Amino acid sequence: MKKNTILIVIGKDAPMDDLAKKLETLRTVSAHVVILIVGEMPAFPYYAVGIDTFGTTDVPGDWSGEVASHKAVLDDKAKDVRTLLQQHDVSGEVSTVACEPALMADAVARRAMLCDMAIISDDLRDPDTLFRQAVHGVLFQSPVGVVLNDPTAEAMTAPKRVFVAWNTQLHSARALHQALPMLRQADEVVIAMVDPVMSEFRDGEDPGVDVAKWLTHHGCNVVVATYPSGGKDIGTCILDRAKEAGADLIVMGAYGHSRTRETIFGGTTKTLISQTDQVVFLAH
Repeated sequence: MKKNTILIVIGKDAPMDDLAKKLETLRTVSAHVVILIVGEMPAFPYYAVGIDTFGTTDVPGDWSGEVASHKAVLDDKAKDVRTLLQQHDVSGEVSTVACEPALMADAVARRAMLCDMAIISDDLRDPDTLFRQAVHGVLFQSPVGVVLNDPTAEAMTAPKRVFVAWNTQLHSARALHQALPMLRQADEVVIAMVDPVMSEFRDGEDPGVDVAKWLTHHGCNVVVATYPSGGKDIGTCILDRAKEAGADLIVMGAYGHSRTRETIFGGTTKTLISQTDQVVFLAH
């Protein structure tokens, strides 16, 4: 039996009701679920370490207690999640990881390597340190894409109208290829281009038509649309046009510019990751 493997990354405070909705949806498509419960390790108090000549490291006892307590909370959450998997009759596995935020991307990426898609839970957004690291781990260190803002997983498994934010860059093509299983299920796929440059060496003389032709070979019902930005930033324009089109899923290639540039100056990817109103599938 063929099954897609879906990675779901949640925190220790993730609402069980939201996870139950995702599992019920994924059960209907016979997906195998890999649930990773992540937590931030309490910071080691380096300032409290005193090492004399030829001495040993002095580890404060309260720090060790905090670490043990934190791991116990994650383990208790894992037990609850395993029970939930059994209740919903979903094939799956559960694991936990607690580490410094800088190491979280590696931990998430290792699980995503052998999955077909990843979902990052919204409960990790506050604070967003682990959320950003989890998203970056999937995008930059794994071969799969990530779904955000889909509390029931319905838009991921059975979208009605998909809004593809398209340009002719490599990251956009990768996102389109990885989203193809979802596009095939959609009633309509909108290939959207904002301020396209209609030249042979940019977006083509008839932007989006070549992509639409390729998707029709896969049985997709495709509409091509071009939009002026009207002075708005591209990310806001994509969100506004997708909402007007009634799309329940936005597909976009992430980070056409470097992470450093997007962090300092902002950018389209940062805009779509930061918002919480519309479901987004991103791939790099």
